[in-house]
Amino acid sequence: MSCPALIAVDIGNARIKLGLFAARCAADPAAALPEPARTLSLDGHAPQLQETAAWLGTDGEGLLSWWIASVDRPATTRLIDWCREHRPDDRIVLLGAEDLPLAVRLERADMVGVDRLVDAVAANRLRAAGRPAVVVDVGTAITVDWVAADGAFQGGAILPGLRMAARGLHEFTDLLPLVDVAELAAPPPALGTDTVSAMRSGLLWGTIGGIRQVIEQLTTELAEGEPSPSAHPAGPHVFLTGGASPVVARLLGRGALHVPNLTLSGIALSASQLRS
Repeated sequence: MSCPALIAVDIGNARIKLGLFAARCAADPAAALPEPARTLSLDGHAPQLQETAAWLGTDGEGLLSWWIASVDRPATTRLIDWCREHRPDDRIVLLGAEDLPLAVRLERADMVGVDRLVDAVAANRLRAAGRPAVVVDVGTAITVDWVAADGAFQGGAILPGLRMAARGLHEFTDLLPLVDVAELAAPPPALGTDTVSAMRSGLLWGTIGGIRQVIEQLTTELAEGEPSPSAHPAGPHVFLTGGASPVVARLLGRGALHVPNLTLSGIALSASQLRS
């Protein structure tokens, strides 16, 4: 049986990210994490959805299957309306916690951002069997989540993202300027010698320190409850994704792995299992 090409869609609070995956009915459980053939990123607040048709190219000449993980309802509505107008025969699936191949060890799985859950689906493909993982998604907000040694999602922590923190410093003070977080791609000195450089230091190194401390605390609190924590002296795997994740992964060290398409791959894995 043939399947239409799969479009994984990650709708966050600031961006809409699309990934085109080859048509297939089920992911090979022995294969590496599936990677999109190509991706597209759109402004979530004012998406130029007409760019999607050009991005699809010849792949858009047949039926497509759209699998959406969203934490922004207005942006989701805009995308679905565009699909219904321009691609009325395509299949559209809005993923929820109950659809995912993932055990969620929380009282209300439906109240967890689905992006965090599909990240965990992908992390389960990457981590070594029997070893827990921490997934850090560096977006508008930063999430630091624990995936248990048996693959269950157990929750985590939510921190302000770099841009959010920069805006907060500016908007809730009289004299502090708005710092361009793009300038933080090169780590600043910890010692700020004027207001702006002190803000850059606090923004980046405070974020790195916060993430590092949450990982350490999760490991202390939860690794002791894992079946064989002593078998993994290096601690949990640490996977990072999201806009600022390359620099954050580099500064975290300790084997942190940057996986740029983690969320899209988790969506594709979930879709493949659901339609197999």
